[in-house]
Formats: sequence, C-alpha cells, structure tokens
Amino acid sequence: MEQRFLSSLGDARLRWSFFPYVIVALIVVVSGCFMFYASSRDSAIMDELAHIPAGYGYVHQLDYRLNPEHPPLIKALSALPLLFADVSFPTMTRAWENDINGQWDQGRAFLYQANDHRADTILFLARIAPLLLTLLLIVVVYWFALKLIGPWWALLPTFFVGLSPNILAHGHYVTTDIGAALGFLATLFALNTLWARPNKKTIIIAGIIFGLAQLTKFSLVLMIPFALLLAFVHWLSCAHEYGWDKRIWRSLWQHVWTLALVFVIAYAIVWIVYVPLTWNYPMQRQISDTTLTLQSFGDATQSGSIASACIHHPSMRCLAEINIALTHMPVVRGFAQYMLGVLMVMQRSAGGNTAYFLGNVGGGGWWYYFPVVFLLKETLPGLLLLIIGLFSACKRIFKKTTTGIGERLWNYLSFNFAEFSMIVVALLYWAYSMKSPLNIGFRHILPTLPLLFILASISVKKWVFESMDTSLLQSGAIIARIKSVFAMGTKVAFKFALIIALVLWALAETAYAAPYFLSYFNQIGGGIWNGHYFVTDSNYDWGQDLGALADYVKKNNIQKIAVDYFGGGEPSYYLGSAVAIPWNSSQGDPLKKDIEWLAVSVNSLQSAKGHPLFNRSPLDDYSWLSNWQHPYAKAGTSIFIYRLR
Repeated sequence: MEQRFLSSLGDARLRWSFFPYVIVALIVVVSGCFMFYASSRDSAIMDELAHIPAGYGYVHQLDYRLNPEHPPLIKALSALPLLFADVSFPTMTRAWENDINGQWDQGRAFLYQANDHRADTILFLARIAPLLLTLLLIVVVYWFALKLIGPWWALLPTFFVGLSPNILAHGHYVTTDIGAALGFLATLFALNTLWARPNKKTIIIAGIIFGLAQLTKFSLVLMIPFALLLAFVHWLSCAHEYGWDKRIWRSLWQHVWTLALVFVIAYAIVWIVYVPLTWNYPMQRQISDTTLTLQSFGDATQSGSIASACIHHPSMRCLAEINIALTHMPVVRGFAQYMLGVLMVMQRSAGGNTAYFLGNVGGGGWWYYFPVVFLLKETLPGLLLLIIGLFSACKRIFKKTTTGIGERLWNYLSFNFAEFSMIVVALLYWAYSMKSPLNIGFRHILPTLPLLFILASISVKKWVFESMDTSLLQSGAIIARIKSVFAMGTKVAFKFALIIALVLWALAETAYAAPYFLSYFNQIGGGIWNGHYFVTDSNYDWGQDLGALADYVKKNNIQKIAVDYFGGGEPSYYLGSAVAIPWNSSQGDPLKKDIEWLAVSVNSLQSAKGHPLFNRSPLDDYSWLSNWQHPYAKAGTSIFIYRLR
C-alpha cells in the first residue's frame, strides 16, 4: 500500500503535457493581475495596521515586542522589501517604548506619520509577499491534485481556488490566512509522501514543511493532533492489508519515530526562526510583557463560556508559569515568544468577539456562523461543484455491493489515503471552527477551501465517467452497441458541458466582483452591494475603501466631511485633517456643526444595532440617521456617504 501514493506520482509525471501547464500559468497570471488591481486601490485593512509594523520590527529591529499573537513568517516576508525602500521606523514613540504590544498606535506612527505620505508605497511593497504566496498556493493545489486525478482534471480545483473571490480578497493583504491555507495543504502533501515512503529525505522535508507551516498561523498547531490521528489510521490500514504479524509492530514503531522526528525538526525550525527575531528584544522587557499579558490566563474569575472556563481553569495556570519561566532563559526565550502567541490565541478564541450576524450583534459566537457565511460568500458555481461532488460521493458510499462496509472502508484507505487525510482535516477543522466563539469572518475557514475543491474534483471526475459501462459494448447486436455508445456519450457530454458552464459562470462572477473581492457575496447573499445585511467585519468591511472615499471627496470638491471609519487607514492622511472630521453617533447630527456630509463605515453602522452584553447608549445607535434610509453615495462598497442637507 505504501507504494501506491508514490506510484500515482510517477503515473502523473508520465501523463504530464504542455497544455495543462500553460493553463495553470494562465490561471496564475490572471489571479495575480486581479490581486494587483485590488491591492493598488485598497487602503490598509484593520489587521495590516498591526502586521506591517510588527513585521518590520522583526526584520529591521530584530525585536518581537509587537503582535506576538501571530507567528512571524508572513509578516517578516512582507517586511523584507521595505528594508530596501528607505523607510523610517519610529522607535521613540510611547507605543514602542512603553506600551505592551502597542501595535495599533505603532502602526499609525509608522504608516501615516514617520514616512512623509508614503503609506501607499509601504502597503504596496508589503503586499508583494502575500500575493506571491497566494500564487504559490495555486501551484501547490495543482501539484497535489495532479497526483490524485491527473493533469487535466487537476485544473478544475486549481481554477476554483485561483480565481475564488475569497482567495483573491485575502491573497493580497498582509494577513496570515493564505499562509495557513498553504501550510495545511503543503503539510498534508508532505505527510502523505512520508507515509508512502519513509526515509531520511522525506522525513527531513516533512519536518521542514511542518515547521514552516507552524510559522504561518497558530491554527496550524491543530496539525499536531491531526497528524497523530492520521498516522494511527494509516498504520491500522497497513495492519489490515498485511496482517497482524511482527512486521506490523515494527511498522507501528516506524510510524511513531518518523512522526516524532518530524515534530522535532519542525520545532527546531520554529526555534531557529524566532531566535534572531527576538535578538534585540530586551530580556527584562520580554519577561515583563509576558507576565502582564498572561496575568489572567488560568484565572477562574475570568471564565464565562465553557471554552473560556477551560482556558481560565486554575490547572491551566501552569502553562502560563512555564511560559514566563522560559523567558528567563536566553537560549529558549525565542521559543517562549512562540509559546506566548499560542496561549494568547487560546485565550482570545475562548473569549469570543463582538460581531454583527444576521441582524444581531453578539459576543458569544454562533455554531452555525461559518456554515451560513460559507453559503453566502462562496460563489454559486463553486457551491454547485461541491454539491455535485458530495452527492456523487454519497451515492458511491451507499451503493449496494456484495462487499461489507468494513472491507470497503479498508479498501478505500489502502487506495485513497491522501484523499482520506484531506477529508479528516477539513471535517475536524470545520468542527473546531464551529465550536469556537471567535466568529470574525470567512477567512477563518479559508484554509479548508483548497481541500474542499480538490475533494470535490476527485468526486466529480468519478461522477462524469460512472455512466461509462464498457461491458455493454462487449456483446449484443451492432445496433445495440451503437445505441449504448450514443447514450453513454450523451451523458458524459452533458456532464462535461455542465462543468464548463460552472467554470465560465465562476469566471464571470470573479470578473464582475473585481476589485471588490473582500465584499463579495453570491446572489443568495445579496451580492457585493448588499451582503452587509447578513454579516460584516472581514466578510465585507475591513477598512479597504478609504482611498475611494478620498477620491469621491476630491471629485466632488467637498470641503468638510464627518467620518466614522473602521479600518487600518487614517482619514486625515487621505482627506486632510481640515476636511475629515472624526465622528461617531453620540456626537449627533453633523449638520448642527455646519457639516453637510457624513461618511460611515458599514461595519460601524451594523455594529450600532445594539449588544446584549453591554449597555449601549441610545446615542450610539445612529437612530438620528433614520431619516436617510439610503446613502447618497458609496465609496467602494463599504463606506456609506450621506448628504445631510
């Protein structure tokens, strides 16, 4: 069995041809152009305000005091071009010298104060790395799918990933989500190769990839239990195929020590990367920051939800104490910073977040949040492809055969373990996400998108050819054979036509959405202009349209405008401090201050609907704006502009 995955690699190479390669290159180029177009117009989204200065602090200052709740790889790669751009990094600010993780204020100082109107240049350069990583993800999707379904069918998941509005949206921002998608996919490929042929080379490669993946996003920590589970199932499938003799116990030991070596190599990579990035982070400052950051970790008085109660259980306090102790040790204090990030993510995930969803604002999370958001934000042709794949898979699973269910399962694992591994990771990741009270966007389930489209394409390929029963061509009269060939050809042609129609439909959807990829919703979700009625935050409004607001103000010669903005941009930077007047609902109608224009981010409007956990003042709900049911204009999709006179 262990040779079957590798033999498929060899077969795939033999089937490789020139034209699929050209099509993959075309998908990469088109995807890159779409992202470049969106990147050139989008202002800084909320998370970039923290990630960009943090990454520059890592590579220029070798100091990890900013943004420890995310691993460094994406941020550091994004900052590398800035080293050659002659930018100034302010280190005399309160945010850098005194605040604990003063990432937001440091971001404003770095982007909008210290570099003389060069914020857009900094954003453009910083976004190069995530854009390139997105293009790499497209190639890895094709490479993985190539091994499983061949060079032509592998184009199907490559297209739906490479030209997905959701991938294009997050692929050009300095965030960790695309890196996580790449990390999950590359790790699965490396582990399947390792289990197919365990040797020194595959162990080292799997360890390096596993380690780099851990440096993209802390959700990749989930790959540790996932890998353990998959290794155990792989061993069980080997035991069933070869029998329970002495060899299989040697195989068990082999699975254990190879995976252990992978983990050792991986976390050696993590330590090696963190060491230089914390080199100039003063030890006493790190000790103090870590101690204060984790002061409530394991504090039972802070618990609320079940998840929060687990994190704040007194028994968990030992993790915080271990982390603090590691900061006192020079050799391992880089790893202590990594551990701090993991604990911060655990704490934040357990605590949940305030979010607008389906007309309500809540802070405890909804178990159905991600399924609903997925159905609203994934393209309809993409959803149909997934439904066809799921229907075809269910039909095969429940098909009556003389083979028992158990034997069919073991046969499936023997021949399709790579496919099985993707199913397990996708299901477990979705289960974890749905259970988490942290509901802040489609991007949190984005790492499963490549897995879902590869799995769907595998199933769709089987669905297309399932009607081709060659046994009907072996006997019977010539007329009957001709009729059979015609019937089968008609069915296959119809299925191919349907797939082509879905591809063309998806391409039209993406082209129509450009450059408003972040605000993309399908037709059920109201489209790019009305999706905000269902959900906001990083699903719709992350602050990307401030540049569009500046263009509108300039074009219409607006001398003064009240601005309630949500995002990583700075209104006074783009519009001028004399033009952009900071505003919020509690200040009332700007017209009373002789300000005729008002611009409000959609996220601010929807979040003003009230919150069950807080006593929101009626002054904060924009009730006085009810006289204007519809905005006078929109800047992009996410900033509503009202003319009050």
